[in-house]
Amino acid sequence: MSEKICSYCGKSEKPKRINSSYIVQEIEHVLHFERGILYTIRELLTRPGQNIRDFISENRSRLVKPILFIIVTSLIYTLINHFFHIEGGYVKIEDTKESTGMVINNWIQHHYGYANIIMGVFIAFWLKLFFRKYDYNFFEILIVLCFVMGMEMLLFSVFALIEGLTHLQLMPIAAVTVFIYFSWAIGQFFDKTKPVNYVKALVSYVLGMLTFSLSTVVLIVLIDFVVKR
Repeated sequence: MSEKICSYCGKSEKPKRINSSYIVQEIEHVLHFERGILYTIRELLTRPGQNIRDFISENRSRLVKPILFIIVTSLIYTLINHFFHIEGGYVKIEDTKESTGMVINNWIQHHYGYANIIMGVFIAFWLKLFFRKYDYNFFEILIVLCFVMGMEMLLFSVFALIEGLTHLQLMPIAAVTVFIYFSWAIGQFFDKTKPVNYVKALVSYVLGMLTFSLSTVVLIVLIDFVVKR
């Protein structure tokens, strides 16, 4: 039977069968250095502020989509973390496995991508407050955080991998590195010429993490209260 051809574009109406070549092409497309995740990582390591501003206001085809980026990078960290058993996650709660706290804690550990996005909402609130003079709305700041926090997951992944292979205690150094990168990237995004922006970025990050953790504790208390009634 002859292959059906589209009369408008001249291409086959039926997609090619999925095989090993298709899988390889898809992987190459994602990792392509000019428009894929490797290019995005390079640009976010060298000029995060400028590249994210360009993504928001000018060209959104040069970098990987931000939500996809943070989910993929969080998945990489999750796999390394669970393979080497590096650390327990954002919220560590010493309790029985049946407790509400352990259920939420386990969910966070197994869903770093979504947990990062939720945490980003809290951090974005503080960034919007501290940088209210700049013309960026709440959702644009969330996009900024998807890129920056995605890079944080990659930095954690590198340190976790080295710690897993060498058994050196590197995660405290990783935490400091991530704090520095966040302050630098966010400060660059808003205005790299103002030193106060780097301080405000760091304070926003700390407050965002604290309010995220506090909200988690409040959620646990409320669920336990409702269940026990």
